[in-house]
Amino acid sequence: MDTKSVFKDALQLRPAERLQLIEMLSRSLNQPDENIEKIWAEEAEKRYRALKEGKVKTIAINEIIERYK
Repeated sequence: MDTKSVFKDALQLRPAERLQLIEMLSRSLNQPDENIEKIWAEEAEKRYRALKEGKVKTIAINEIIERYK
């Protein structure tokens, strides 16, 4: 079964059923990847520690805006 045949079959559904199918497909794509979540949490903690320990310098938003005008 390929995507074109699935699409053709989906068009035979009533509008409410198509909407339900869209919602189901959307939810299936938005499942969190636990590995990625863990990596981002570790990265956030690393950045927070670096900031607290004075290893990185913050830049005011006004300064950033001026740089890229």
